[in-house]
Amino acid sequence: MTPHLNLPPRGAAWLISLFASEEETHSILGDLSEEFSRLASQSGSAFARRWYWRQTLKSLPHIVFSAFQVAPWSTGLAVVAGFLLRRLLAHLPDFATFALIDRFQIHEHHFGLYLFLASTALDIEHILIFLLVGCFVALLARKREMAPAILLALFYVALSLVGSTVGAIRTGEYAYLLRLSWYFTDALSIVLGALFVRTLRRPATGQPLHG
Repeated sequence: MTPHLNLPPRGAAWLISLFASEEETHSILGDLSEEFSRLASQSGSAFARRWYWRQTLKSLPHIVFSAFQVAPWSTGLAVVAGFLLRRLLAHLPDFATFALIDRFQIHEHHFGLYLFLASTALDIEHILIFLLVGCFVALLARKREMAPAILLALFYVALSLVGSTVGAIRTGEYAYLLRLSWYFTDALSIVLGALFVRTLRRPATGQPLHG
């Protein structure tokens, strides 16, 4: 039998260390490892690894939202600050892109490039803004970087769903719903930005991610 199969899944341990505080990580991983060893000896490593992954995925929502119970003010402040930063930077991509288009008369000389800049490029720039917001939120929420980022991302997902659905119903233009993939990508970018900061700040406890 492959030796690493007798050990808890590294990927699951990595996820816990990524989302939990350092104190929570040691406690949770200790409890899971103890039960994993017991299950592996009784029911085999494959069964124990599946159990470990199930427990990990069940624990993540609790770990994330417990941040509000442990540090409600700092977590809430990070969410609000991220929202305000997004509002502040919201029109920057449009302003910069169309200033560039007007400066070089791109719409007259390079119409294909103009179409790209006015559509896909703008979407990419907005994604980068959300990525920056995620980094900013994580920097504010020290030791609990992921919780406010995920909560802010969920807020934007809900806002996008409601806005797109209402727009489609009122106008009959269901193209509004096609934009949801970009809106969801925006929200995901917040989480990825926080993930980047979290990874830089504190290497995940345990072994590298290998599954």
